[in-house]
Amino acid sequence: MIQRRKDNLIKSMSLAMAWLVAAVFARPIMAQGQGLDDFIREKLQANSTPGLGACLVKKDKLVWIGAFGWADMENKKPMTEKTIQNIGSISKTITATAVMQLWEKGKFDLDDDVNKYLPFPVRNPRFPEDPITFRQLLTHKSSIKDGPAYGQSYACGDPAVSLKDWIKGYLVPGGKYYSKEGNFHSWKPGTLEIPSGSDDYTNVGFGLLGYLVEVIGGEDFSEYCKKNIFTPLGMKNTGWYLADVNLANHAIPYTLISERLRLPEGITLETFLPRYGKEKQAAKTGDLFPHCLYSFFNYPDGLIRTSVRELSQFLRAYINDGVFENKRILSKETVRSMLSSLHFGRGLCWFELKQKSGDTAWGHSGGDPGISTQMLFRPKDGVGVIVFFNCDTPGKAYGEILERLFEEAANY
Repeated sequence: MIQRRKDNLIKSMSLAMAWLVAAVFARPIMAQGQGLDDFIREKLQANSTPGLGACLVKKDKLVWIGAFGWADMENKKPMTEKTIQNIGSISKTITATAVMQLWEKGKFDLDDDVNKYLPFPVRNPRFPEDPITFRQLLTHKSSIKDGPAYGQSYACGDPAVSLKDWIKGYLVPGGKYYSKEGNFHSWKPGTLEIPSGSDDYTNVGFGLLGYLVEVIGGEDFSEYCKKNIFTPLGMKNTGWYLADVNLANHAIPYTLISERLRLPEGITLETFLPRYGKEKQAAKTGDLFPHCLYSFFNYPDGLIRTSVRELSQFLRAYINDGVFENKRILSKETVRSMLSSLHFGRGLCWFELKQKSGDTAWGHSGGDPGISTQMLFRPKDGVGVIVFFNCDTPGKAYGEILERLFEEAANY
């Protein structure tokens, strides 16, 4: 079971997003010279990164897709266009889509108290009179915090606890995972300017949203997504659970062991997450440590397992105002509201990036043990990029490859 908190990963993701602003949007377009495939291979090798899947879309078209390196180094399985992996917090955009589909049907209002729909009450115990709303959850303004129990729930295989039992146990006083100090911030739900040193980003908040979809939609969250998002978009090899996907096509997540890698006191890599494969020898500096295929109880925040190609179908639906190949998952008006700053100055789940030219891009990144991912597009010209690394330490390759892919759009 993992003891590492996702707090550090969130900070890493924030740094990655900052790098994107600098790397993708601040630099001038460099002259085309080295071929794209050779460029990517060089960057992977220079950063000791095992594998990468990536694609470039333009409006409703997939104009380039590539796979490089290894999905499974021990068994010499290369990355391919069919390779799937867990994609971290990009998954939140799918959870948000499910929520907004129900909103479109008039099942709730964004500023409703979620307690109107839950079978148990949820409140920040410091502010028992202040409701937690759907809009707050979708914008990370709910005051729910990722406490110790969140990180401790990581384990190999599919989740061993139901979403309902996890959310109730985490957010309701007396619950198995409850902590007044650990699970809730000291600021009021809906606070716009949070105190210095605090971080409003909440993974558990998206677990609660997933459970609200179950309660309001009347079916298991994973089944709801399959019926209303994956199937309409033709995402046949996408799912929340390991049991839902072809494990023969699943990439192994890797962590590069370096002198800079720091684990909590008393924790070794062998207890960080059990090693994948047959070899159990101690890891040493320079090794790529292969993790097992893991999960956590709060799965709606980060456990979609999919390929770059299939995720591009979801991205293209957003680029084209909710439609992919004549299948509509959201209305044009809903998509444009989500991709706006109308909600506490933010989008609903999606993050906004500004180019120096004044143009806007929208996207979401993902980070977890052994994976780093990015999904990003520009509404101005409909250019979108998706990148999956099956490694949580891609280094400079992260921004450099994204930069090059955006530059390549001019060739299509």
